[in-house]
Amino acid sequence: MTQKSILITGCSSGIGLDAAHGLRAAGWRVFASCRAQYDCDKRIAEGFESPRIDYTDPKLIQKGLAEVLEATGGTLDALFNNGAYACPGAVEDVPTDALRAIFETNVFGWHELTRAVIPVMRQQGHGRIVQCSSILGFVPYKWRGAYVSTKYALEGLSDVLRLEMAETGIKVVLIEPGPITSKIRQNAIPHFERWIDWQASARAQQYETLRHRLYEESEPDRFELPAAAVTKVLLRALNSPNPKPRYYVTTPTHAMGLLKRMLPSRALDWIISRG
Repeated sequence: MTQKSILITGCSSGIGLDAAHGLRAAGWRVFASCRAQYDCDKRIAEGFESPRIDYTDPKLIQKGLAEVLEATGGTLDALFNNGAYACPGAVEDVPTDALRAIFETNVFGWHELTRAVIPVMRQQGHGRIVQCSSILGFVPYKWRGAYVSTKYALEGLSDVLRLEMAETGIKVVLIEPGPITSKIRQNAIPHFERWIDWQASARAQQYETLRHRLYEESEPDRFELPAAAVTKVLLRALNSPNPKPRYYVTTPTHAMGLLKRMLPSRALDWIISRG
């Protein structure tokens, strides 16, 4: 039986890294891509093939995919789009350039890589495109406007793509995790420091709580699960002959998915605002 291949982005840590190890253990040929070359070198040292893909650089996207296709003889069974970052701050304090920057990584780069993979999957007659979204892809949360907006956009693009690919043999799946152990909080700090002038904000006092969470808080979130919880669902989405359009991961995602369907917006706002 031919070994199946998957390209996973964002494999420097967290969900991507666990997925790379989990898929390899399950028998997949894993291309564990990272944005930075030093992280690629770490994955290579672990025995992975690790093309460098930076979602903000179209040339690196094309070059990284070309390396994968050269290694496989021009085929690819699955793509797991995962690499992303957050830029915390109140919407009124997020400069438009910051929004442009986060969309380049969290949406536009994903779209470019996905478009490049589709002709390969069309040619072979099958494929899986799995998008790592978030609970914040369908419910809002204060101080997360930049990240939320990218995940909402991703959900819309993915839903349309799923409909358009229905007759092609290409399955499009969303995975929507809630709190997962990762470095997304630490990785958000440089973006917060670059873009958010919190001291000049009308919400300066409120930012103290956010800064405590970014710089000092180390306790896991309530209901937080390890990244392996996402890998488990990813394997289900890849192995099912008829995968679901979306998979929830963590208790908060299941709860919010139910409440969003049942409650009017004001009631849901009230629940979310109470944390």
